[in-house]
Amino acid sequence: MDRALFIAMTGAKHNMLAQANRANNLVNVSTTGFRADFEQARSMAVYYGDGHPTRAYALTESPRADFTPGSMNDTNNPLDVAIQGPGFFSVQAADGTEAYTRAGSFAVDATGMLRTMDGLPVLGAGGPINIPENEKVQIGADGTISIVGRGQGPEAMVEVGQLKLVNPDIQAIEKGDDGLFRQRDGLNAEPAVEVTVRSGMLEGSNVNAIDEFTQILSLSRQYEMQVKLMKTAEENSASSAQLLQMS
Repeated sequence: MDRALFIAMTGAKHNMLAQANRANNLVNVSTTGFRADFEQARSMAVYYGDGHPTRAYALTESPRADFTPGSMNDTNNPLDVAIQGPGFFSVQAADGTEAYTRAGSFAVDATGMLRTMDGLPVLGAGGPINIPENEKVQIGADGTISIVGRGQGPEAMVEVGQLKLVNPDIQAIEKGDDGLFRQRDGLNAEPAVEVTVRSGMLEGSNVNAIDEFTQILSLSRQYEMQVKLMKTAEENSASSAQLLQMS
């Protein structure tokens, strides 16, 4: 069978994967702190022994996320926090590992543990943060969490913890299937004193809906072209077989 059929097949397959990547970005256009994923296509040469490649297949990759800051949205909720500039919040992922996110929509559960909107424990320097019952809670620019205890006045405000804010090299981190970032070397990032936050605000998604929709349409047209090429290869193969039968 014509090798062009297999080449077009790989092109169509990876066009579909690229569309899925863009569609995931579009779905998360309103997700707090979401970082869009890039996708790229390249040719993958196929070698059989020494010499030049016999042909090239298509390959789509998602090399890294887009770390362009999202818009800042005022919520007036003291447990909503947005990072100013580069940096991440530290959370405990479902598998128990330390992971990083830009989503700062936090809440205190029934046991007093500070959690993300996905229910993950928020980490401080000593582990998960626990906030006692209080009349008021506030988070400072450096991530320090202070409260006014139940039945006490404003003068009794005390510190109960501090968010672990990190600023790892973005070239050394990768996004997992759970949407959280981790360092590729498997180590935990050190706290970064230069990272600051703003309380009562949330960072929006950095997805550009118009751009993502346009890219999906473009990839759809490419997919149609690959399918047409597959059909042409099939027709050429049928014509060749007919000529051989006639000879």
